[in-house]
Amino acid sequence: MLSERAKKIKPSPTLAMDARAKAMKASGIDVVNFGVGEPDFDTPENIKEAAIRAIKDGFTKYTPVGGIDPLKDAIIEKFKKDNKVEYTRNEVIVSCGAKHSLYNIAQALYGEGDEIIIPSPYWVSYPDQVLLNDAAPIFVKTFEKDNFMLDPGVLESHVSKKTKAIILNSPSNPTGQTYDKKTLEAIAEVVIKHNLYVISDEIYEKLTYDGFAHISVASLGNEIKSRTLVVNGLSKAYAMTGWRIGYTAGPKEIIKAMTNIQSQSTSNPTSVAQKAAIEALIGPQDFIKTMLAEFDGRRKFLISELNSISGVSCISPTGAFYAFPNISKLYGRYADGNKVSSSSYLALYLLEKANVVLVPGDAFGDDNYIRLSYATSMENIKKGVERIKEAVGKLK
Repeated sequence: MLSERAKKIKPSPTLAMDARAKAMKASGIDVVNFGVGEPDFDTPENIKEAAIRAIKDGFTKYTPVGGIDPLKDAIIEKFKKDNKVEYTRNEVIVSCGAKHSLYNIAQALYGEGDEIIIPSPYWVSYPDQVLLNDAAPIFVKTFEKDNFMLDPGVLESHVSKKTKAIILNSPSNPTGQTYDKKTLEAIAEVVIKHNLYVISDEIYEKLTYDGFAHISVASLGNEIKSRTLVVNGLSKAYAMTGWRIGYTAGPKEIIKAMTNIQSQSTSNPTSVAQKAAIEALIGPQDFIKTMLAEFDGRRKFLISELNSISGVSCISPTGAFYAFPNISKLYGRYADGNKVSSSSYLALYLLEKANVVLVPGDAFGDDNYIRLSYATSMENIKKGVERIKEAVGKLK
């Protein structure tokens, strides 16, 4: 009955864990949710007011498929100011969130017989979007000792005649690590040499710590820019996850193809959300600094606490809002007579015994880890960590 394409795909593990947490809460269970990557801050008032004005002004009709020109201009100005990269309107498309942007790219670029290189650990939707478009995901393992950075030499060893593109994510979900300029330059050399494309997911761009400055691979020269599709959005930096505004900048022929695809799938992004997005991009940016300072305090506390748990170790993330602790030393211990042998088992154990929701590392391509989001209150973080400590302490 179902298509072969549909049979290949599994539901998002992160959203599934979040749904489970909400169901437990609805039934009266006191759950601490480290599962979902969603800022716990409210959307800033000036952004909400811009949306209200749009509604009152009757800006509630269809817009151009790829977004209204004033929003494209705000995005172009953002790239120029923040990333030192220049684009024109026909090199930008606005979509229904960064995930939709990535899917449009997959539709426009991938095909049967293509191979798409994905560094592992990876965001959960990358492989499935490749599979949905009849291409093959090729995973390249990265390591904690290298801060989960892709080694350019290892990258090149995985390039074949079928390789079409590589997906980069910096700052990274799930590891929270950021790429430095030297590594990006070396990766760019491989991409140019083999005539590949880069899909650069930069949704966590504004969330960096410890003096790390985000660098877009597209800023490293015209040659790599012409082979890069930069994906970004409003969800994380402006606490606008539900508004569903993402955007892509890249070669105009690919952007045109994405626009055609979007015209036959979703049509335009929500008109009111586009007006709100303009305000987010061109209005005051103080909110980001406030949110980032709060995330930074949570980050430092959580990493310190995780590293105090016997059998758990966690390097400090330099971006996003995720901790990615190594829990492999817990394997071989027993919980209620059952051996802990996987991240999924440990996640289930913590859910059932500690009422703590997190995401097992196997969902991201590395079973030796678990992911915790610190985009939740310090009160929840303290409560959740204490529960994890107690539950892990019971393992024998």
